[in-house]
Amino acid sequence: MKKMKLKSVLASLFMCLSATAADRPNILFILTDDQTIYDLKAYDEKSPLQSPVLDKLAAEGMVIDGAYHMGANKGAVCTPSRHMIMSGRSVWRIPTGVKSLMGNASAEEKEQVCPSDLENNTIAAVFNRAGYDTMRTCKKGNSYSAANKQFTICHDVTKRGGTDESGSAWHAERVLDYLNDREQSTEKKPFLIYYGFSHPHDPREGKSELLANYGAFNHRDKTTPPALNPKMPALPVNYLDAHPFEHGHIGCRDEINAAGVWRNRDVATIRNENGRELACSENIDIQIGRVLDKLEAMGELDNTYIIYTADHGIAIGRHGLQGKQNLYEHSLRVPMIVKGPGIPAGSRAQGNVYLMDVLSTLCDMAGIPAPDTNEGISFKPVLEGKKDTVRDSLYGVYCGGTKPGIRSVRKGDWKLIQYDGIGGTVQETQLFNLAENPHELLKEHHAAELVKAIGNTPSKNQVNLADDPAYAAKLKEMEELLLTEMRKHDDPYRMWNQPDEALVNRETVIADYKKSLETQKNKSKTKGKKGAKK
Repeated sequence: MKKMKLKSVLASLFMCLSATAADRPNILFILTDDQTIYDLKAYDEKSPLQSPVLDKLAAEGMVIDGAYHMGANKGAVCTPSRHMIMSGRSVWRIPTGVKSLMGNASAEEKEQVCPSDLENNTIAAVFNRAGYDTMRTCKKGNSYSAANKQFTICHDVTKRGGTDESGSAWHAERVLDYLNDREQSTEKKPFLIYYGFSHPHDPREGKSELLANYGAFNHRDKTTPPALNPKMPALPVNYLDAHPFEHGHIGCRDEINAAGVWRNRDVATIRNENGRELACSENIDIQIGRVLDKLEAMGELDNTYIIYTADHGIAIGRHGLQGKQNLYEHSLRVPMIVKGPGIPAGSRAQGNVYLMDVLSTLCDMAGIPAPDTNEGISFKPVLEGKKDTVRDSLYGVYCGGTKPGIRSVRKGDWKLIQYDGIGGTVQETQLFNLAENPHELLKEHHAAELVKAIGNTPSKNQVNLADDPAYAAKLKEMEELLLTEMRKHDDPYRMWNQPDEALVNRETVIADYKKSLETQKNKSKTKGKKGAKK
C-alpha cells in the first residue's frame, strides 16, 4: 500500500514538473561571429545592409544600446567571450582566465576562483535539468567545448564559405532539421536552440549574388588593392590608415594575416572588406528568416524569446585596426536585439549588460533558478521596461598581447581607455565623452585630407580629452573608477600609474617581454643560418 502511495506521489510530482516545463517559453539564442553593431540599421540607420528580418525583429522587440562582451585575456577573443556566455562568469573567473591568472596555483586555489566542474552549470546543462530540449549548431573551436557537449543535439562545424553548403545556410539547415523532427514528435518539451553562425568572421567568403549588392568581391591578392566600386560601403567615420600608436599586440593574427586585408589599410581594401562583411551579414539575415518562418508555421513563434547578439565586435579599418583586440566601442560593444512575451515592441534601453548576463537572463525568462556559479545579472527587468540599466559602470580588458595590455571603464557618457604594453614603452591614456564623441574620434581624424576622404568634419571636442586641463578632474575620477573595477573583477595586473598590488609583478611582466624578444631574435638568427646553408 505504501509503495502504491509513493508511486502515486511520484507520478503526480512528475506530471506537475512536466506541466511546468510545458508552460515555459521556448528560447532561440542567435549568435554571430565577429559582428560590429554598425552593420545593423538598428544601430546605424545609414547602414546599407539589406536585413529585413533583423529590422523587423528590432521593430517588434527591444534594442539594447549598451551591450558589451567584457573583453579577453587572450588573442582569440572568441574563446573567453563564449565561455562567459555559457557560464555566466566574468573574464578572470572562467577556465581560460584561471589558466592565465593562476598557472602555478594549486588545484584548491584554482577551485576557489573557478569550479573544475563548471560545465555542469552552463546553459545547456541548466536547461536540460529544467526539462528543456537543448539543440546547438555553431562554429567549431575557439569556444567552450565542455559546455557545448552538454547540448542534447550538437552540430559544431565551422562554415565560412560562399555557398549554401559551406556557409551560413548549413547552420540554418541544422535548426530546420531539428524543428522538422519536433513537428513530427508527440512530445513537446520547451526548447532552447543555440543558433550560432561562423560568419561574418574572416575570411568573409560571401555568396557572389550578395557580394554584388555591396560592390565587393572575395579579394585574394596581398600585393594589389581591389578595384574601387561605387556600390562599396563608404569608409567608416572613424577610419584611419594606421593606429596612432602601437596598441600592444605586435604580430596579432587579425592585424597582419586576416585573408582579404592582411596589413593593408588603404581605402579600397577597407571598403571592399566592409562590403564582404555586409554580404555575410545579409546571408545571416536570410537564414534567420527561414527559421522564424518555420516557427511561425508551427505556431511556436509567439511563445519564443529570440535573442540576437554577437560574441564581440570588429574594427575593419576603424582607428586603423582590423581585428577585435582593442577596447574601442566598435569592438567591445555587441549588437543585442530581444523579442518575446512581455517585451514592448519598438523599445530601446541602454542596458549596460555584459554577455555574461545571458545565462541568468535566460533562466529568468524560463522561470528557473540560475546556478550558484553564475555571476551575471538578469536583464529581464530592462526587457520589460522596468529598468533602463542593470549596472552603473562597465569594465573592459584586452590582455592577449603584451602585458598588462589595455583596460577601459565606462560610466554614463564617459569612457577611459589605458594602454600599457611593449615592455612598458607604451603608456597611453584616452578619455572620451561618448555623448559628444560616440565614434571615439582622435586628433588624427581632423586632418583635412581624411575629412575629405571620409566626408565627416569632426567638432572641436571630438578628440581624446585626456590631456585637456579642463577635464583633469574627470580623468582622475575615471582612473579611480578603473582601479575599482579592476579590483572588483580580480584583474591580476596593474597599469603603470596604479598601486603596486597586482598578483603579477610589473618587473616580471617587463622581464618576460624582454625574454620573448630575445627568443624571437635567436629564432631569426637560426632561421637565417639555415637559409644561408641552403
